Amino acid sequence: MLSAESGFFDYRFNVTNRETRVVQDLLKPLQAVARSLLIAFICLVVASSAGFGRESTLYTVSNVEVDVTAKDASTAKLKAISEAQVKAFRVLAERLGGPEAVTAVEYLDAAEIGRMMSSLSIQSEKSGPGRYIGKLSIAFLPDKVRHAFAQFGVSYSEERAPRIVILPVWNGPEGPVAWEDNAWRKAWLSLNTENDLVPVMVPLGDLDDSETITPEQALRGDAVKLESLKLRYEAEAVLVAIAEPNGETAIRAVMSGASPLGTVAFDKVFDGAEGGLDAAAAMAAQRFVALLNEKWKAASAGSPQQAAPIQTVAVTVPFRSLGQWNAIRAQLLSVQGVAQVDVTTIASGGARIRLGFTSDFGELKQSLAVVGMKLIDIKGAWVLQPL
Repeated sequence: MLSAESGFFDYRFNVTNRETRVVQDLLKPLQAVARSLLIAFICLVVASSAGFGRESTLYTVSNVEVDVTAKDASTAKLKAISEAQVKAFRVLAERLGGPEAVTAVEYLDAAEIGRMMSSLSIQSEKSGPGRYIGKLSIAFLPDKVRHAFAQFGVSYSEERAPRIVILPVWNGPEGPVAWEDNAWRKAWLSLNTENDLVPVMVPLGDLDDSETITPEQALRGDAVKLESLKLRYEAEAVLVAIAEPNGETAIRAVMSGASPLGTVAFDKVFDGAEGGLDAAAAMAAQRFVALLNEKWKAASAGSPQQAAPIQTVAVTVPFRSLGQWNAIRAQLLSVQGVAQVDVTTIASGGARIRLGFTSDFGELKQSLAVVGMKLIDIKGAWVLQPL
């Protein structure tokens, strides 16, 4: 006795080739429509997910550390979750509104904060008799948080800066290192700031990174190599963060260059005291990121402005080789305020370009000086030269 399934296949086997072609011809238009609908649906989902993901990551606080003791492990865990919610919400308030926001919402209790939470995930945990140690990630409901901020009169910003890549280089007595394990790189990796208003990320340090740029090239500010790193991580800028020991417990941290937040100039000494170089490195990295966020909040606090119009100027760029030209072009594109570099003519000894910029001409010259370049007027024509 044939099953329904076997009968179905028997029926298909008995269909003639001509009938099969007729059915296929009838199905072709339907298949085309189905494909179009599927593509449209996927695009809609991806677009929605991108927008939601950007907002949800801003309202997600990861790596919230808790260490709680109680009468038993179960009670300790519940207490830890409550404590983590409060800690995470204060981090979020600091992220969006700064220290004033933290002060404004400090009287919210764990229950009120818990009602604003959308999800909680445990990144790592250890428990024992009467103790719970964990690292948690907590996401909050944006509308609930906005409502709470409105109630307390908190001024905040949700506008995020473009991604910035920080390349930490430790310049110790044995020479510079970037990808090997060291206190300076550890300090940056521990920050976990990709969800901040200014998303800061540290390169993975894999083989591709080490082949893209060496510590020596990073110290020299090799424009071509840094541009390659920027393209790999789809970032708006790459800043090299250099640290060197300054005595037994202190470091000197130096960072400079152009970024979406303007020209960055950071040169400070941090003393880790009893914590040594590790503590000093952590202090320096945390302070630098805090300054970036403060700068971005101040820049985005005003009313939205239209994009500045692009002005252009004809510039002659002398060079000795194609490699030098590529380096100059990459360096120009990294300069704050430069919008485009259009080549008019190019020959073995130089190029004629139209340099597009959004700042005024004086600011453009100052930004060029930061990367070691200057514009000089030679008989009525602008020429780009090294400082």
